[in-house]
Amino acid sequence: MKRVDLNCDMGELPQAVTDGTQESLMPSLTSVNIACGGHAGDSQTMKTTIQQALRWNLDIGAHPGYPDRANFGRLELQLPPEKIADSVFEQVHALAEIAAECGARVTHVKPHGALYNQAATNGLIAQAIADGVGRWSRGVALIGLAGSLMLDVFREASFRVAAEAFADRRYEANGALRSRKFEDALLRNPAEAGQQALRIVERGTVIAHGGTEIAASAQTICIHGDTPGASAIAAAVAKTLRHAAIALTPLSKLLCDDPRG
Repeated sequence: MKRVDLNCDMGELPQAVTDGTQESLMPSLTSVNIACGGHAGDSQTMKTTIQQALRWNLDIGAHPGYPDRANFGRLELQLPPEKIADSVFEQVHALAEIAAECGARVTHVKPHGALYNQAATNGLIAQAIADGVGRWSRGVALIGLAGSLMLDVFREASFRVAAEAFADRRYEANGALRSRKFEDALLRNPAEAGQQALRIVERGTVIAHGGTEIAASAQTICIHGDTPGASAIAAAVAKTLRHAAIALTPLSKLLCDDPRG
């Protein structure tokens, strides 16, 4: 039986954390990545999101981004590697301390936004992320874009890695995510997102902008919590995969069972 993890970036929108919007996604997920004070998030949103994830038995991950709240971490910053490492360490450590207070543990780390996108092609930035996480622990998995340089850098830094693809994002023909400045960067239709997720698991590909089929083999599939209609998208993705007899499995379980992780 084929298996895949469904992850979601969370703890980014304070109102969604408390009004039930965020938790409404959780029945469809197996892992969450929690903003930890860089691009978004504070001690209360971290704690509440961890408590919600525990109720649904989800894997808990850190989601560090550039410390740039004004631009939600989506603007490329020209920071030296040591500054990136410092920031990543501070963010992951902060979440880990709150998780411990809640009786939980951090199982993985996934960079956010511009930091993630830059690390996909820039080895120095990817290494800085690995250095920052490694200062805290090397016992977690690092998530990176499927087929990208960052996964190789993370492996060479002695981390377990998980290749990620996206159910709710459009791709370019070179494998990069289509910039959010384009109207069609997001897949807002739940059925379309479900079919993209199914293609990722069954064929290891996506149809990129322009109609090209490109490789996107992944162990974990992301649904963004701040995408309009995210709850419906998550539900459609989960339903589509389950109907295809694909087992939704927490990332830590997948990597434990898969020596390639």
